[in-house]
Amino acid sequence: MYRVFLRSVLLPITPQKIQMKINNNNKTMELINGSEINFLRAQGLTEFSFEFLIPHVQYPFAVYPDGFQPPEFYMELLDTLKVEKKPFSFNIFRTMPNGKELFETDMLVSLEEYSVTDDAGEGFDLVASVKLKQFQELKTLEKAVEQQADGVIVVSEKKGRPVSKAAPKTYTVKKGDSLWKICKAQLGDGSKYGEIAKLNGISNPNLIYPGQVIKLGTS
Repeated sequence: MYRVFLRSVLLPITPQKIQMKINNNNKTMELINGSEINFLRAQGLTEFSFEFLIPHVQYPFAVYPDGFQPPEFYMELLDTLKVEKKPFSFNIFRTMPNGKELFETDMLVSLEEYSVTDDAGEGFDLVASVKLKQFQELKTLEKAVEQQADGVIVVSEKKGRPVSKAAPKTYTVKKGDSLWKICKAQLGDGSKYGEIAKLNGISNPNLIYPGQVIKLGTS
């Protein structure tokens, strides 16, 4: 059994296949005498490509941990992942029929490109084709210059820490709100509705009421 997550959102129907490509960064150089030498470098970023079905109706074989979501939900998710230009988690859980977990793919990725096909052969369902690429954070370095007692100057490097914007602590639900809309407006990411529901002990993210105070994390 496979379960595939884009960020914290479970795909309702697992893709039939996922292609994983390990890119090569080796460089070949031709010498004056016509021979070649190969410079071995660290492997390049991993790429994933797959297709998944976006169902228009709730099939018995589809999985919805937080209740049925319409196609617009997944369309908005893909659009958000592309437009916001931020890395997100990509998880593949592999489980035996007896429930024993084999192993997990857990990687930060970027959404390189996607397309959505509306095929009459699939009825009202949509097919999304997705390409992801492994994300590696650029680490900034600070140089510290220190002069020792013997007059020797030592230059050392310190890793800088990324600065993240603090999120608001709470939000009071208004009429017409949904957990997705709240996360989209307050956190900039509607797909975080699952983790916010878990944080607040909300078993059904579709059931919130005006006046309810939602915790959005610590600032």
